[in-house]
Amino acid sequence: MIMRNFTEEQNMFRGAYRKFLETEIAPNIEKWREQNIVDREAFEKAGEQGFLMIWPDEQYGGLGDRDFRYEQIIIEETNRAGACEWYATLHSRLVGPYIDNFGNDEQKQRWLPDCVSGKKILAIAMTEADAGSNLAGMRSTIKEEGDHYVLNGSKTYISNGINADLVVVAAKSDPDNNPHALTLCVVERGMEGFERGRNLDKMGLKAQDTAELFFNNVIIPKENILGEPGHGFFYLMQGLAEERLLAATSYIANARRAFNLTRDFVMERKVFGKPLSDMQNTQFRMAEMDAEIEVLEIFVDALVARHNEGKLTSNMAAKAKLQTSEIEWKMLDLGVQLHGGAGYMKEYPICGMFTDARVNRIYAGSSEIMKLIISRDIFSENYTSKLD
Repeated sequence: MIMRNFTEEQNMFRGAYRKFLETEIAPNIEKWREQNIVDREAFEKAGEQGFLMIWPDEQYGGLGDRDFRYEQIIIEETNRAGACEWYATLHSRLVGPYIDNFGNDEQKQRWLPDCVSGKKILAIAMTEADAGSNLAGMRSTIKEEGDHYVLNGSKTYISNGINADLVVVAAKSDPDNNPHALTLCVVERGMEGFERGRNLDKMGLKAQDTAELFFNNVIIPKENILGEPGHGFFYLMQGLAEERLLAATSYIANARRAFNLTRDFVMERKVFGKPLSDMQNTQFRMAEMDAEIEVLEIFVDALVARHNEGKLTSNMAAKAKLQTSEIEWKMLDLGVQLHGGAGYMKEYPICGMFTDARVNRIYAGSSEIMKLIISRDIFSENYTSKLD
């Protein structure tokens, strides 16, 4: 096995976080699946132990360490524990940085401490019924009226939609003249005109609350606008590369967990009087998956290092997201197949993993969109290859 590049402090953090998952999160997953939502206390318990948000500066309650490897550890261990439905990374590393990167000092002081402690839960609302990957197709609007803005529209498939106390919402601020002029605002729980729809009944990821959100003449104070009005499209584009690296980190960790579960099963399952692992087909298929997963594990580690250096590009992130989601699905399909009838039974983890992972080739940009991003680079004037 190729040695990985984690510091001693990070390895200690991994051990502590693994123990936290084993005691506070994993034992509750089944209950949360039955109730279709994670208890809010999970976020507060993580916050109390310093596991929720690592990067915020100490004045906001964080450690002030922005090394992406901490979130990589959190993601890997959460997948290892079979607890990916506790979507803390969405709160911590996907939404939180919008406040950090585009918020002013007053906004950071107002919101970040409660986000670090887990008292307030974050969500981001971009997707609409007719606007997923195409943000320009968004219909929600935000218009300036005197000393405030007015937000109207609706969003769907919003993760943490029920639990969220603060929602970063993207809406068009000049729909008639510039479809790319988006403004980001923070909608707070309890604002008049802000309503939540039902907790959506999904194929998988049952414990992770996903909802429709409705905004009917919601008055947004100017103090709740993130960054410059009209610049939201560029802000969202800046965050997409990291979002896809977060996804890739999760998907390849989940593929490895599926591999390990399948390896254990085929070594125990007897077929024609001998272990299934003695069959050449099993050996060849599992060898193929081990090689493909390890190549991507190394690639993701390399991209984490580049991201820490500020050199991660959208093209690199798209390649990682595309390949890891496709290999994860390939491994899970093989895992169910090699489990035989047992793979179709909910009592075996591979069954739930299979349905949970189906969204991963859609979420954070579908595989088709990733191919489009990559192809644009291939056929641009700036294209270079390793041989060049």
